[in-house]
Amino acid sequence: MAAMFIRVDIDDSIQDDPVICRELVEICPVDIFELDDIGRISTVENNLDECTLCDLCIEATESGKVEVVKLYRQ
Repeated sequence: MAAMFIRVDIDDSIQDDPVICRELVEICPVDIFELDDIGRISTVENNLDECTLCDLCIEATESGKVEVVKLYRQ
């Protein structure tokens, strides 16, 4: 099922930094991120709509490396 409220874009350059990948998985309060068997990070589609928009993932990375895109209008 696709997320209805947000999409999380992860810049490919993050895949080269295992420390950042692990940190993203650890800091997200609603488990949006996961690591695969080789340490690449991705999003858990079923958890995206649980996002609280806390910005911890954005703050943990360089500008523009993780972006939370709102798919709704305010």
